[in-house]
Amino acid sequence: MLLKLDNHKERLQFLEQKSAVFKERAALHDLENTFPFENFEDLKEIGYPALTVPKRYGGLEISLLEMVQYQEVLGKADGSTSLSIGWHMGIIKHLNDEKSWDESMYEKVAKNIVKTGALLNTAASEPATGSPTRGGRPETTAILQDDYYIINGHKTFTTLAPVLHYFVVTTYLPEEEKLVNLLVPRGTEGLKVEETWNTVGMRGTGSHDLLLENVKVPKENLVESLNKGRKAAGWLLHIPACYLGIAQAAQEDAIQFAKSYSPNSIEGTIADLPNVKQKIGEMELLIQESKHFLYSVARKWDESSYEERQKMTPELGAVKHAVVNHAQQIVDLAMRVVGAQSLALKNPLQRYYRDVRAGLHNPPMDDMTIMLLASEALKRS
Repeated sequence: MLLKLDNHKERLQFLEQKSAVFKERAALHDLENTFPFENFEDLKEIGYPALTVPKRYGGLEISLLEMVQYQEVLGKADGSTSLSIGWHMGIIKHLNDEKSWDESMYEKVAKNIVKTGALLNTAASEPATGSPTRGGRPETTAILQDDYYIINGHKTFTTLAPVLHYFVVTTYLPEEEKLVNLLVPRGTEGLKVEETWNTVGMRGTGSHDLLLENVKVPKENLVESLNKGRKAAGWLLHIPACYLGIAQAAQEDAIQFAKSYSPNSIEGTIADLPNVKQKIGEMELLIQESKHFLYSVARKWDESSYEERQKMTPELGAVKHAVVNHAQQIVDLAMRVVGAQSLALKNPLQRYYRDVRAGLHNPPMDDMTIMLLASEALKRS
């Protein structure tokens, strides 16, 4: 159990050992477009979902730096599993940092995570609004009747939908003209997961549609008002961590191939060729740049006050932009080393290629980050 291990190094090694089997399963789930239920059972068994739960409720309350390093390990084993569990891990950490929920409700959810491995994610995207970061108002609405909210709506990209215990549904209250999050437990009448997820990349995330038809939840399940503006979101660094893990898997596969492939046109293996060494060196440079950038900003977050963290949004966006785009380049270089064999369906490189593309569509979007960085630079001058 991860919760019983004494230090970060031991937990990291333990997670590497336990998640190694995810890589073996990833190809089949990708090919058959199935959800890796067994991966999440394994993660629950070792207590992974509770690592970001506060110590006061039985978790480890790990730092952001620790979280991104664990997510990186999972990304190296299976990108879909890493990205999926990352939403749960990050949100639980973020809620503790922000204290934005009523404490009794947070305590109830947190203790359930520790006890049962319960998983939580937000359902925010919708067909008509696209990414929530673009600012569109949800068409999902809730009306207060007596002491209950009645919710109706349609959500998309509900990652982890097959195994979520809690759906945090972003909802518009027309009578009060405000945006809120409502906590909807799995099994609530009128809540339905529609299995629509069939994409080119990240096929194992189970990011299905969520349908809500007259879903009834108690008034106290209004857990958060969203009309206060966006806060800096260090927890979203789980996203670049995942793609950095995938990139490292691609590099390792390319190196193993280069060291073993010996066409009869040369002596030795292709690892001895200058053009191959060039590509391997370029991959290594991009990985080192990504690690240093990701780790240093995560560490800065951990060491900063709440007020200082609110000024870090440009840095956080820059990390995601740099690491994800580096991951695209790393996988491309790896495939150039391996050549046409990298396109074979049995070769994991073609899956890495498809999976890292998904990072371009995770928040924050590249264009928004560049515009924000431009604004910061102009203010400084």
